[in-house]
This record gives sequence, C-alpha cells and structure tokens, in this order.
Amino acid sequence: MRRWGLPLLGAALLLGGCTMIPKYSRPEPPVPPSWPEAVAPAGEPEGPAAADTDWQDFFTDARLRSVIETALANNRDLRVATLYVEKAEALYRIQRAAVRPGVGIQAIAERYRVPEKVSDSGNAYTVDQYSVQVGTIAWELDFFGRIRSLKAAALEQYLATEQGRIAARISLIAGTARAWLALAADAEGYQLARETLEAQQASLDLIRKSAEMGITSDLDLRQAESLAEAARADVARFAGLAAVDRNMLDLLAGTTIAEDLLPGGLTEVTGRDALAPGLPSEVLLRRPDILAAEHELKAMNANIGAARAAFFPRIALTGGAGTMSANLSDLFGSGTRTWTFTSNLITPIWVSGSLIQKVKVAKVDREIAVARYEKAIQVAFSEVADSLTLRSTLVEQREAQEALVRALEETYQLYDARYKAGIDGYLGVLVAQRALLAAQHILVLVRLNEQANLVTLYEALGGGATEEQEP
Repeated sequence: MRRWGLPLLGAALLLGGCTMIPKYSRPEPPVPPSWPEAVAPAGEPEGPAAADTDWQDFFTDARLRSVIETALANNRDLRVATLYVEKAEALYRIQRAAVRPGVGIQAIAERYRVPEKVSDSGNAYTVDQYSVQVGTIAWELDFFGRIRSLKAAALEQYLATEQGRIAARISLIAGTARAWLALAADAEGYQLARETLEAQQASLDLIRKSAEMGITSDLDLRQAESLAEAARADVARFAGLAAVDRNMLDLLAGTTIAEDLLPGGLTEVTGRDALAPGLPSEVLLRRPDILAAEHELKAMNANIGAARAAFFPRIALTGGAGTMSANLSDLFGSGTRTWTFTSNLITPIWVSGSLIQKVKVAKVDREIAVARYEKAIQVAFSEVADSLTLRSTLVEQREAQEALVRALEETYQLYDARYKAGIDGYLGVLVAQRALLAAQHILVLVRLNEQANLVTLYEALGGGATEEQEP
C-alpha cells in the first residue's frame, strides 16, 4: 500500500485542480450599445435603476403591496420554481461529493467449499471466513478533471435555476400588479356604467311620463329606451369582466383575496417618473433570465471538459483496514489485523468513435446555449424599448383623452339644456351622451395602459433583481 498509495495520492493532489474545460468568454451582446433615440430622448430623468428598486418601494398602493405579499407566499408556480432550486442544489452537492473520497464499513461473512482437485491435501474441505473493514469506496483520482468538470456544470445549472426562480418571482410580482390594475379598471368601468344606467333610467322615466301626457314624441321615448338598454348591457359586461379579473387575481395569489384589499377604481400604483432606463449593457446583463441563460452557457462549456477527459484513463482507489478470522467469535482477537488496497485503471482503446461524438455533442450544446443567451438579450432589449416607446405616447394619449372627455361633457350639458328648453330633440342628447360614455371608457383604458406599462417596464428592467441576488 505504501509503495503505490503515496505516489498516486501525490499525483492526485498535483493534478486535482486541472480540467479540460475551454476558457470561457462572454459573447458580445447582439444589441446596440444604447436605446434608440426615439425611446430615450436627451434629458431623460435620472433615478435608481429598476434592479436596485425593491418592489415594496416601487408600488405605492398599500392594498396592492398586501396582495403581492400574499401571492409571493402562496403562488404554486413560484413554489415549484423554489423547489427546483432546492433540487438543483442537492444535485450539485451530490456531484461535489464525488471529488472527495467516501468512507464506509464493509462486513463480510463468507463460506465456500474447496474441491478435491484444488485442495493441497487432495480432499475437499469447507472454509469459513469473517471480516470487517473500514476504508475508502472506489475513489476516482480526478487526474484529468472529469469529475471537476461535472461539478462545475452542476454548479452552473444550480445557479441558472436560482436565477430562474428570481425571474419567476419578478414575473409574479408584475403579473399580480397588472391583474390588480385590470380589476381596478373594470371595477371603475362597472361603476361608470352603473351611474350612467341610473341617469338614463331617471331620464327615461321622465320622458315616459312626458310621452303619456303628449308632451314628448314617441321617437324621443324610443331613443331614451335604447340609451338605457345600452347602459344596462354595459353594466352586465363590466360585471362579467370584473368577475374574471377577480378569479385571475385569486389564482395568482394562490388564495381568495380579502374584499378590503380589492381596488374600487383605477388609481396610480407608482409614480410616472419612477424609473430610469440606463444603458443596455448595464441593465440587460442584470436581468435574471439573461443571467440564467449565461449560467446555462457556462454549464455547457464545462460539459466539454468532461467529454474531453473521457479520452484519458480513469483510476479508482479502494482501500481499507480491519480484521479477519475464520471464526466469528475470534473476529476481533489478536493476530486478526488485515488491510486491502486496490487500484483500478480503465482506459478507452476502441469505442467506435463514440467519445469523439460526445465531444461534438457537447460543443453543439454550447453553441445552442450561446444562441439562447443572445436571443434572451435581444428579447429583453425589445421589451425595454417597447415599454419606453409606449411610456411617452401613453402620457400624450391620456392628456388628449382627458381634454376630449371635458369637451364632450360640456357638449352633453349643452344638448341636454337645449332639449329641456324645447329647442332641439332628444337625438342630440342621445348622440352626445353616447360619445361621452365611450370617451370615458377609453380614458379608463388609457390610464390602465399607462400604469400597466410602468409595471411592464419595471419587470423588463429586472426590477428588484439585486435585492434577490445579493443574499
């Protein structure tokens, strides 16, 4: 054991840190170094990066923050992502343990017959043998870094899974906020439809009485009825939309949301100038989904090292020390000490080119990972650019829609006054009120899109990723 054990152990220590993993270099991002001029004009307000902004600081509505906290605690998709991280960590620890020798106890009770032709005395006899040994269990000396390459790949897979969990968490936060905003918008639309129905019903009752007295024509009565029924249909439509939104919010939260946490109408959940886009090179490489893609790339790169190392010999050591006796009662007596040492060398000579093809497969896997990494960066760049483009246009659209609603309100009031004064018929009131109602619903939709766009931009910029990655 001394003759072969120490040289092999010394060689293992000298070569233990060597691997055949290719040198890793991060691919250049396949996107421009700055955002398009149309979406990032000069004078863009500076502020904290989205990745450094915790979601509790980004969202200002206390009810929405409570709903998000509930979702983070109960959402099943996020729970599955977290469990995958635990699984990946366990797999990494299993692979890491292979680098170190394992120690075990082996107890053997053996009984066999020695035949006449093998026996020295020419007579058959039975041999009883008992042994107990403690030692290493087939420890592979990682001369060429095969095990360390697999360990590096497992580590990168674990880190990729962790980044995937962070990305899932950010998506859940943003998705919950958007669902909450959608419910708020439909609740406001429902309330607007209810108020319109009540006003139309009161007008209809008044016109019906006037028609019965012969003051108002049947045409005005039918026009008032059509407006009231249209408002009734809007009430039913928005009630259904709000119910669907509520179901989606409960699904994301993983439980039924309390009534006092539901929005009564659409309000601002965050400031309009809460985010600064920064530079693509700084922002995109901090997104967890891009970091996950890069860790996958590093894992594929490490697999090449393992495939290359398979061309070279593998040496495994097994050794132990213990006791051996022909009688179980005398197993631990004096003179029973024994030791064993075994070294196994396995080297490929001819395997029909399969090892070459495994290296080729590993290299192709790396190229696939490179393409996925570059695609992730391109998708992220597009998402941020789209959100930045909409941010300015939605502000202009909201301001214009607010001005339109004010103008239509005045128009409706003028037509209503002229109708009550007997100057015009009810048709002018009908057209003006329908136009006003449509403009009010569009204004709610524009305000929803503006707030949802800020949430999407926060998500696209990797909002709150730093808070998760630092621990």
